[in-house]
Amino acid sequence: MARAVSAELSHAGPAGPRFPVPARSELERLGIDEAKWRVLSEMTFPTARTPEALVMVLEYCRARGLDPLKRPVHVVPMWNAALGREVETVWPGINEVQTTAARTGLWAGMDSPRFGSELTRSFRGRRRSAEGWEDVELSLTFPAWCEVTVWRLVNGARCAFSEPVFWLEAYSRSGGARSELPNDMWVRRPRGQLLKCAKAASLRAAFPEEADYTAEEMEGKVIDAGGVLVPDDGSPAGASSAADTSEDEEPEPPPLPAEVKVGVHRLVARTVIAQTWEQADAYAATRWQGAALEYARRELARARGEREANARSQAA
Repeated sequence: MARAVSAELSHAGPAGPRFPVPARSELERLGIDEAKWRVLSEMTFPTARTPEALVMVLEYCRARGLDPLKRPVHVVPMWNAALGREVETVWPGINEVQTTAARTGLWAGMDSPRFGSELTRSFRGRRRSAEGWEDVELSLTFPAWCEVTVWRLVNGARCAFSEPVFWLEAYSRSGGARSELPNDMWVRRPRGQLLKCAKAASLRAAFPEEADYTAEEMEGKVIDAGGVLVPDDGSPAGASSAADTSEDEEPEPPPLPAEVKVGVHRLVARTVIAQTWEQADAYAATRWQGAALEYARRELARARGEREANARSQAA
């Protein structure tokens, strides 16, 4: 995506932008000039750490027909366990997902949110300060869940789609999952952040072929060795011990490229929402083969089994 950007960068002087300005040929390819590069790097995306992240933003926006100056996407640092390091990723904001749904011409509105009863809980963990990491304990009141109904036209009929999102499953953590401490944004806006996640979940249910996970959902998550997005536990990537395994456990699947595992995870996540298991299997067969296809089918089967077990449990 960000192809050999560093090789084409020309370093600016002391008064130059935060990032080196790409060569003219690269600016032309990205469809911007030096002034716009300065605005994007210094004002629109001030938390981006590398010029490559800014290039990913520009290429995403160009592919989706979006104006990067309106900040439709966010740069989210995530720990990639397969690579063993933190990487910068680009995810759409909730407004971009709503815009994408509206552009289909099939979005028929969104209802007011419904919140569950409020819970109060104490959280302990680590938080970075000017002096370094410090132990923190705080009490926070938050809604147990939030649900938003999104309406879509299906064969001319207005159909409702909704997915409840639970606060304790969705909130982003500071200092790793073992700390349990919500990050500053979830402390300041416990209802607002949950509402964004609930909107995104229902938009994916209504528009699984268009909507993606959002920056609000991805912050504080980790791409683990299986390509699954999980809370950051603050431990080194791939750390394990003999005590974590037993002879009865299923052996680990053969190593697969990280991009395969992430692709399978996204397919599984969308299929769980849309309940299109046969179509997902057929799609997997066109995209992967060999060990990668076996892995995709195994993950789909496991997700389907868990979904059906949950449905039986709720019906009982």
